[in-house]
Amino acid sequence: MMSQPTSKSLEYYLSLPYTIELTPDEDGYWFAKIPLLKGCMTNGASREEALEMIDDAKRLWLETALSLGMTIPEPETEKA
Repeated sequence: MMSQPTSKSLEYYLSLPYTIELTPDEDGYWFAKIPLLKGCMTNGASREEALEMIDDAKRLWLETALSLGMTIPEPETEKA
């Protein structure tokens, strides 16, 4: 059995405070993306739906990145 390098867990990345950008569209939909996670985006019929959808998209993005061994960017934490 090959040993895998230790890495941070999905739960760790899901707990990080990634910035979400929400943009209303002219057709009434909302576009949501996480700029730090390249390609992690979705839309929804309402602001609330877009926020729910981006949570799903973030989970899938992170699961895929972890399974491929990709480097996952982490949000910078502000120093007090």
